[in-house]
Amino acid sequence: MADERATVFVIDDDPSMREALEDLITSVGLEARLFASPREFLESKRPDAPGCLVLDVRLPGMSGLTFQQELAKTGSALPVIFLTGHGDIPMSVRAMKAGAIEFLTKPFHDQELLDAIHAAIERDRRDRREGALVGELQERYGSLTGRGNPVFRGIVTGLMTFIGGFLHTLPFLISNLRSALTLAYAVVGVELVVIAFIRHKYFKTSFALSCLQVIVGGGLVFAAGVLIGQS
Repeated sequence: MADERATVFVIDDDPSMREALEDLITSVGLEARLFASPREFLESKRPDAPGCLVLDVRLPGMSGLTFQQELAKTGSALPVIFLTGHGDIPMSVRAMKAGAIEFLTKPFHDQELLDAIHAAIERDRRDRREGALVGELQERYGSLTGRGNPVFRGIVTGLMTFIGGFLHTLPFLISNLRSALTLAYAVVGVELVVIAFIRHKYFKTSFALSCLQVIVGGGLVFAAGVLIGQS
């Protein structure tokens, strides 16, 4: 299970700056990991936890901006906050376009950096939640039995056929607004029933929620049938 304690990674070749940043970060209850170069950071074992990277722009061997690009190529989505004593507008624009959270010029106010760190960690938490959700959905779909996959594809194919038929009759429906509205209600009802079936049977969602969707969807289908019978 992932460690949920947020970690702030610091890459700066100035030992006094690393120490000052560590004191500031730990003062608000966050964990700080310090590195003198990008290579040290890449070679380290990092915790599977929300976090961000506080990165100096000017570093030996590789600039912070170049390292930001290289980090992105590895698939890392770790939010980056840049620090520099020699910043300029083109440099800050380049960093922000590449996805940096903030670009701070030394000397900076402690609260400015802390605000940026908290914003970066919150973004990383959100990205992790979204990534976990996508992975869970992919895993559940992949775990469908050999029998389940054809059923799922059959449902989708049936819906597409139904929609194709609807588009084919659209010119006629436009001339009869009541029929169009009636069919629209019916389409919505059928979709709700199908979604409820899929979510409960294959994605193991709440039975009560699935039943509620079935009731709502069935009610719309019934209402559509009544209107059709009265027309």
